[in-house]
Amino acid sequence: MELNYAYCSDKYQYTMGKSFFDTGRKDEIAVFNLFYRKAPENNNWAVVSGTEEIIEMVTELGNQPEEFYEKFLPGEEYLEFRKYLSTMRFTGEVYAMREGEIAFPNQPLVTVVGPLIEAQVLETPMLTILNHQMAVATKASRVCRATEHPVSEFGSRRAHGPWAAIFGGKAAQIAGCASSSNILTGVMNGVPSTGTMAHSYVTSYGNSVESEHKAFSDYIKTHRGENLILLIDTYDTLRCGILNAIRAFRENGIDDSYPGGYGIRLDSGDLAYLSVEVRRILDEHGMKNCKIFATNGLDEYLITDLERQGARIDSYGVGDAIATSKAAPCFGNVYKLVQIDGTPVLKRSEDKIKLINPGFQITYRISIKSEKATAPDGMVFKVDVTCLRGDSLEKKILAGEEITLRDEYDSYKYKTFEAGSYTARPLQIPVIREGVPCHIRHTLAEKKAFYKDNLAHFSPAERRLINPHFYKVDISDDLYDCKMGIINELVRQIDNFKID
Repeated sequence: MELNYAYCSDKYQYTMGKSFFDTGRKDEIAVFNLFYRKAPENNNWAVVSGTEEIIEMVTELGNQPEEFYEKFLPGEEYLEFRKYLSTMRFTGEVYAMREGEIAFPNQPLVTVVGPLIEAQVLETPMLTILNHQMAVATKASRVCRATEHPVSEFGSRRAHGPWAAIFGGKAAQIAGCASSSNILTGVMNGVPSTGTMAHSYVTSYGNSVESEHKAFSDYIKTHRGENLILLIDTYDTLRCGILNAIRAFRENGIDDSYPGGYGIRLDSGDLAYLSVEVRRILDEHGMKNCKIFATNGLDEYLITDLERQGARIDSYGVGDAIATSKAAPCFGNVYKLVQIDGTPVLKRSEDKIKLINPGFQITYRISIKSEKATAPDGMVFKVDVTCLRGDSLEKKILAGEEITLRDEYDSYKYKTFEAGSYTARPLQIPVIREGVPCHIRHTLAEKKAFYKDNLAHFSPAERRLINPHFYKVDISDDLYDCKMGIINELVRQIDNFKID
């Protein structure tokens, strides 16, 4: 049976759906927001990845025969509901941030507008996709920002299944990784995958110094014209591995003039010390262009420390730290109803962090010219503001008028942008209209370039890994008033609520 990921869902999506169906509420127009409350590892922000797969998933909803639904909704009481599901397709609208966008807490990453049942049942598969890919992309961003050198992702063997390996490789490259080892990631995205050799390749020639040399020489002969990377720590990195590599390179005519690029890989031991010694030995033998590639349980903290120690490493390979987002494997995206039949709604909680913004929303990123800009266009991102669509602030932004943004939690903190002094870009764009995809498809290279361009528009203090300066994120006065009006009325009713 070919899996339809639109049904990688929780049953309660469909038990709720039956209630909506039986009570005649299925066609009420709902607005759901998918967003996160707090980025992992004290990140300032998160990297968006997965919206392409969401679009594909949404278009697959309903493409199943009635018998399929009987497998998880059996019984006569579900008969009419099963018939409805077998003909149901998503007919609404989806707005989403582009892959490679940098997103902040509580901003809608995806907004779904459509009939209540259609929008409700998308929750679990949508979260499955975005929670995984954003965890990987955000971790990859951290690792890549720890160094100016290229980082390759090769964590497929540690990923949580084939799907995670394939799409994790994509997410990692969007967020800055130079390449992925996964061949399906490469095939599906039209980019080359990368790979060198394993220790088993070397030991397959036997256990001797000469067999290591033979393994290296055969590898060079069978991959001439490609990038040649030899793994030199199978037996002894400094006393035979690097010497056999130099020997094999020389005997096969590989030197600094070789156009394909060549190098060695370190996968164990004291990488800082070994890289310095290997660099010295290579330079003494005239191989100044021979690159040093390092692996072995690396993450952003180890890479930062290696560079602090003066390691002579040209490129890094990172596996499970990226592929599983090892330090924070569960990303916290949620999917909440924010409006029903034109009426804003919210979830109130004892935990303040779980209080959501109600209503049909859109976020604008405000930019200004600055002498401190690091982006080529001289612009810096100053603030994000989420509005109710069509509210007074959005109208002013679209007209380019003067705007004043106030801190949601401190009314004495505010910033005014004069007319003509700023530009504004909406972060959520239409990707599905009336159930039909309407977005522009981007290549992996374009998504990666979009991420890098976004990153360049934030200040260095906002990009740092440890204790980043927090970027300003606000909501409009109308959205604040809407939220507080609902809360105050709810509190009033709760205070007066009694039962006999």
